[in-house]
Amino acid sequence: MRVTLETVAKAIDGEIIGDGSIEITGVAGIREAREGELTFLANPRYEPYLEQTRASAVIVAENHRTTAKTLIRNSNPYLAFLKAVCLFRGEERRPDPGTHPTAVIAADAVVDPTAWIGPHVVIEPGASIGADVLIHAGGYVGAGAAVGAGSCLYPRVTVGEGCRLGERVIVHSGAVIGSDGFGFVRDGDRYRKVPQIGNVLVEDDVEIGANVTIDRAAMGSTRIGRGSKIDNLVQIGHNVHIGEHCIIVAQVGISGSTKVGDNAMLAGQVGVVGHIEIGAGAQIGAKSGVSKSVKPGEKVFGYPALPVAQAMRIEAVNRHLPELAQSVRALRRRIEELEGGTNGSPQR
Repeated sequence: MRVTLETVAKAIDGEIIGDGSIEITGVAGIREAREGELTFLANPRYEPYLEQTRASAVIVAENHRTTAKTLIRNSNPYLAFLKAVCLFRGEERRPDPGTHPTAVIAADAVVDPTAWIGPHVVIEPGASIGADVLIHAGGYVGAGAAVGAGSCLYPRVTVGEGCRLGERVIVHSGAVIGSDGFGFVRDGDRYRKVPQIGNVLVEDDVEIGANVTIDRAAMGSTRIGRGSKIDNLVQIGHNVHIGEHCIIVAQVGISGSTKVGDNAMLAGQVGVVGHIEIGAGAQIGAKSGVSKSVKPGEKVFGYPALPVAQAMRIEAVNRHLPELAQSVRALRRRIEELEGGTNGSPQR
């Protein structure tokens, strides 16, 4: 595909600073881009690459300085670049509707004729598959489960019994939705398993990363709110409620019955105890341990998680602990010297 930069700028609502007649043949990252390609600059850390990149044009923020490079200014460079990627990629190819001959589908399961069911997929009795759904190789949809219209399940995704996925849900390979919650009761010298009789409800436009596990509720539902995005290798315990448009980054673990408000963000490797609330719009820094509820809009960090300003002061002190310990030892020796005079009287 070859288009002028002017055509690209119109498609992404950008303002050209420079030559709009430049021919653009594709898109790439700022370090990898070659002549003829379009790139973007959204993170200030990559500012030094602006003069080094071989890209023919760069998408930048509206208030960005002018340079020798041809620019497209836009209020949201990252979103503008996403639109440019879609422009050059074109429509994604999808399989024709139908069922692969190796798929096993229960007689009373309902599969919309526009859906595509891939090799070795198993769909159990009473399950429902909506219009334009894609279920790739090795997928499993349990008894009474439902997958909403326009959803895509990549290879080896498991949707457990009675669980329900909304419309346009994307689930990446290896994810398990509806595994049993971790519930056991001590009975003498053994543990008895608590039956997990609830389900998982995933609302519209959610994306779930590879090897994510979402436990079914002990009773009621574990819920993932509309538009939320869950990265790879996340564990969500039973009866957790995730609000709408939340971001849950890789290796987060959320214990049972915790509630996460709308638009909250949990960075990588955050651990959250059970039965607390993380308020709407809250932000949890990477590797934090959240042991108590977080107020709406609050930013916390550390282990245990504290308000960011307080956590940063503690972190600054921690970096100097060896020197502080050395100073304390020196002061202790000096005190002992001062108090070690004749007959125990302090020296003067």
